[in-house]
Amino acid sequence: MTVSPTSSVSSTTSSSAAAAAPSATVDYNQFLTLLIAEIKNQDPTQPMDPTQSVTQLATISGVQQAMQSNATLSSLLTTSSLSQAAWLVGQTVTSADGKTTGTVASVAVTSTGNTATLTNGSTLALTSGISIGS
Repeated sequence: MTVSPTSSVSSTTSSSAAAAAPSATVDYNQFLTLLIAEIKNQDPTQPMDPTQSVTQLATISGVQQAMQSNATLSSLLTTSSLSQAAWLVGQTVTSADGKTTGTVASVAVTSTGNTATLTNGSTLALTSGISIGS
């Protein structure tokens, strides 16, 4: 039967997927180190394709720039969120359902959203539907 080869193919595919995962974590400096090692150890009768090398270098460089842009954008969004939340300190807020109300003592900015701590000790998620008064 062909059961044995099928499991062998499945195992090989899993090994290939597992082997491919670490390559996603190679950073720009590691790539350059690997590229230099490849150039030093290449077979003179079959030299490395320069087009492929430049393409790989450009791809890694593009990924690195995208990661830096994402970090900068994340920082800007946090700053913007802090600026928007800061003006709430001292304001009276009421929850959308009207059950929680009070004066904002502080505001916490997290990845899940902004939360106001009121002077009475309760907290209120700053979502749509809250009322803000002075």
